[in-house]
Parts: sequence; C-alpha cells; structure tokens
Amino acid sequence: MQSLVYRSVVEQEDDVVVSRRRKLSDLADAGIFLSLAPRVDWLLPPLKRTRVSAPFIPLAWENLNRCPSLDSLKDECLVEILSRLDGDKERSVAACVSKRWLWLLANRVDRASPKKPLLDLNVEAGPGDKEDQITVRCVEGDEATDLKLFAMAVGSKGGIGKLSIRSGGAAVSDLGLAAVARHSPNLRALSLWNADNVTDKGLSQIANRCPLLEKLDLFGCPSISDKGISAVAMKCCRLSSLAIESCPAVGDDCLWAVGHFCANLASVSIVDSAMVGDKGVASLLSFPSSSLRRLVLRRLAITDLSAAVVGRYGKTVAELILADLPNVSERGLWTMGCAGGLRRLESLTLAGSWATDLALEAVARGCPSLKRLSLRSADRLTDHGLRRLAGWSPSLESLQLEDCALVALISLGESLRSLSVVRCRGFRDVASSAKLRSSCPLISLTINDCPGFGDAGLVLLGKLCKRVQRLKLVSLPGISDAGLLSFFEDCRETVSLLKKVNLSGCASVTDAAIRALAELHGRSLRVLSLGDCKRITDDGLAAISESCVRLEDVDLSGCAVSDAGVAALATSAAGRDSLGVVSLSGCGGVSGRSLLHLGNLCPRLRGLNLQFCLSVTDQDVASFQNGTGRCDVLF
Repeated sequence: MQSLVYRSVVEQEDDVVVSRRRKLSDLADAGIFLSLAPRVDWLLPPLKRTRVSAPFIPLAWENLNRCPSLDSLKDECLVEILSRLDGDKERSVAACVSKRWLWLLANRVDRASPKKPLLDLNVEAGPGDKEDQITVRCVEGDEATDLKLFAMAVGSKGGIGKLSIRSGGAAVSDLGLAAVARHSPNLRALSLWNADNVTDKGLSQIANRCPLLEKLDLFGCPSISDKGISAVAMKCCRLSSLAIESCPAVGDDCLWAVGHFCANLASVSIVDSAMVGDKGVASLLSFPSSSLRRLVLRRLAITDLSAAVVGRYGKTVAELILADLPNVSERGLWTMGCAGGLRRLESLTLAGSWATDLALEAVARGCPSLKRLSLRSADRLTDHGLRRLAGWSPSLESLQLEDCALVALISLGESLRSLSVVRCRGFRDVASSAKLRSSCPLISLTINDCPGFGDAGLVLLGKLCKRVQRLKLVSLPGISDAGLLSFFEDCRETVSLLKKVNLSGCASVTDAAIRALAELHGRSLRVLSLGDCKRITDDGLAAISESCVRLEDVDLSGCAVSDAGVAALATSAAGRDSLGVVSLSGCGGVSGRSLLHLGNLCPRLRGLNLQFCLSVTDQDVASFQNGTGRCDVLF
C-alpha cells in the first residue's frame, strides 16, 4: 500500500473538523474508512474548518453488492429457463417463487416427458412406483380459482388423473382449464359444476391434450355448447361416461358426434337441457357400434318418438331412467315396450303419469330380464297393472313405488326380494289373502308414510313374507302392537331372523311390541330405530338390554326413557361388546348420569346424539369427552 493519508475527526463544539495531513492514532475513529478498497489512496487538500454531515462513499460502490434478478428478464427468456427444469419437484419449487413464475409454468411451459430409467429387477417396486397410480383432486367454493388450478397442475406428480371443480361462479375460466390440460396428459375424469366462465375453448384444450379422457361431467355450464362436447367426442375416443345437466347451449349436434365417434360409450345422462330433442336421442342410439349400458333422460323436451327409438335401438341398455318428460305419453311407453329392443334391460325407472297399466304391461312383456323397477308419480297405476306386472316379470327382484295411487298390495312376484312403498296415499289394507301367492322370498320391506296401511296389511305381509331381515315401517299411525306381534311371530318360523328394524314415527307402538321383538329376534338384531315412539319407556329398553346381545346401533330419540334405562343398556352384553352408536335426542329423562354409565361401560361407543337433552349440561359432555376421546358427541 502506498502512503495512505488518514483524516482525523475531532469533535469540537458539536462540529466535525478535519485536520491538515494528520494521521489518526486511534483506529476506532477511522473505522468508517477501513472498509475501503486496499489500493485506494486518499489525498485531501488543506481545508479550513469544513462541516461534514456524512462519510464520503463513491457512487460506483453502491452497485458492488447488488445481485442480478431473474425477474428483470422477459417472459420469453424466463420460459426458456423454466422449460429446462427436469422433474416435478423442481417445477413445484419454482412455482412457489412468485405468481408470475406460477403463471408461466402453468400456461407457457409444457410438462416434459422425462425418459424412464431402466427398472432394477433386484429392487421391489414400492407403492409410489406403480404406473397405475392416479392423482385425484377436488376444488370447491372459494378455492375453485384459476390460480388454484395453476398450482395443482404444476405441483401434481405426473399430472392430475381425476379432477372435480365445484365452482361458485366465474372464478374458474378457460385459462385454468388450459393449464390443467397442458400439464395433465393422462387426465381420465373431469367434472365441472357451475363453471360460468368455462367455454368451448377451454373444453377444446382438454380434448386436444387429454386423449385418455374417459369420463366427462358437465353440470350448470351455460357457456359450453355443442362445439366443445363435439371436440371431446372426436379427440377422446376412450370416452365411456358422459353427463350433461343444466347446460342450455347443448343440443342435438353434440349427441351425433358422441354416438358416431365414441364406440366405448357406456353411460349417458342428459338432464334439463331444453335444446336436446328427438333428433339427438336418435343420433345417439342408432349407430351400429353403440355399446350403451346406461341411459338417463330427465326433464327434456323429447316426445314419444324418442321412447320408440330407445325401445328399438337400446339393445345393449341395461339401466334406463325416464323421468319428468312432459311430452311423452302412454302411447310412447307402450311403443317402447313393444319394440322388442330392450331384451337386456335389468333396471328401469319411470316417473310420470304416462306409466299406466297398459304401458306397464307392454314394458313387462318386452323386458324379460327386468330385475329392478321403480315407479314414481304414477297416478294412473292400479292393482290390475301390478298384477299383470308380477305375471310378466318372473325375474323381478326389487320394486319401488313412490307417490303412486296404489289401492292395495294384491300381488307379489315369486322372486321379489325387496319392496318399498313410499307416500302412496291410496294404500289400504287387504282383508283377504285368497288372491295372493302362498309365499314370497322378500328380504327387505319398506313402507313409509302410507296413512291407509295398518295392522291387517302387516299381518298379511307377515304370513306371506317370512324371510324378511330388514323391516322399515316409518310414519304409520295405523300400526299397533297387534300387527307387529303377529309379524314378529311369523318371521320367527324361518331360519332368517330380523337384523334391522326401523319403527320411527309409529306412535301407537308400546313396550309390549319391543319386548316381543327382543325375545324373538334379539340374538340377530343389529340395528334398531325407535325415533318418536313416545310410548317406549325404560321397560322396553330393559328388554332390549337383556336379549339383544349383538346390537350395534340404537335410536331412542323422543322416547320416554330415563337414566335407569340407559344404565341397563350400558351394563348389557351388547353395551360391553358391540354397541357403537346411541341416539338419545329429545329424551327429557336423560341427564349426566347416563353419560357416566356409557363412558365407563361401553368401550366400543363411537357416536352419541344428545341434542335437545335439556338435563345434560356442557360440563357433563366435556367430562364425557375427556374420558372417552374416541366418541363423537352431537350436543
């Protein structure tokens, strides 16, 4: 170092004074200059009392410690850099840098296809190494945004396999869908709910970049039309399931493309699409390569012509749902049954007044493989139609009647295993069994909210259906102990005993019927529901505790039980070994003492309902949860 001249700083009356060519003896006073470069010489001319307010720093030194930033690069340069990232982990880390990098990775950088290394046969493949592993993602509500889709598309290892978007409006657009398409070439299933801003452009991106798409669900997408769905049909030849609901811009043209290009199509559901007519349904089914197995047509403007086309060309259809079709009449349903093309139909659901006796008989004749039949709002259906149905459907196993003008249950098929009658206001008891078959292999019986059904009908069903294992009698004021005692006694004669019993809303049922149920079927009963049976007391609960040794779920909501009955239940064999769910909602006689018994004696208890139990306090529930943290309490 050459001669380095230091300046001495002298404080004099709060002023800084620089002396003439005088070296500083104290290095601490000269600390502000020690950070200068070692080869810099300073020579200050003689000055006379100069005030110094800050140390002198050359302007060139301000940029010595400044690091260059990639943000100063243009998008084209940054895309070139980001495209060279090899691996999902590196892309995910880069996407976390800023929103700009995330946007570029999602929209400007294609997911590379790295070369797969040779497999080491000496190493066993782990669960993460399987090629058939599919990434499933679902975004709902406020989380359904384009930015969220960017992050999911870039961060998912190998891309997204199944994606469900339940948006609340305009938060998701074509940009987000394009990012998913760009980074998920192996996308198999896509569901869009209420995506107002997703148009044909975004769906076309999926079609162009996701050729393996197999399932497409569109619900409430007003901006998607025939053009977008046609693009998917032409580019995604593996499409096997298509669901369209509340898409007003979708019409007949896309159904022609789906029927023509999608040879593997197995399920189609079209609901509430006003522009879909007979032409679209005919185009969908009339192609020789059609392999459709499931068809749903609801709330459409189709006519009898579509029903006839379904009956003629639905040769591979196994499940058919026709509901809320105002322009379809009895004639259309009769033609569908007589066309002879539904020989493989196994499940049929009809909702509408056009399901009459004549039409139903034609359907039963034309569908010999029919196993499950569901009728809703069939106001013109009578006993004669049911009798003809039972005669022409030898393989019928399940029958559901809802909101039908059913007069009486007069015929049950020889193979019927499940019967459900819901809200049939005209349902009445049958006094004679002369017209009925001798037996029926019924396993599940449900009668719900049928005011005309009483003890006489229940006694008759008990004599005919002695193999019932699941009994559901809900909101039947005409049911009393007499009918239940006869039914329980008849079901006891066979090896199969009752396993699930639901008597909710049967206000006339008392402890006597429950005691008979426990004595006759206690060893097989697993689930018992007695909600709003206000005449059930501790005596009935004591009978349940003594005999029902395998009880797993019991509902006593609204019953007149108290702590004594709950204590008996908790100390029973079922309480110690199998009891898992107990509902005591609205039981005014239940207090904190019941929680002590349940907590100490029921080790398998995992669910407890204590709503509207006024005698139970917050402290009781807190103590119970502290003692049994495994049980979920609804209070």
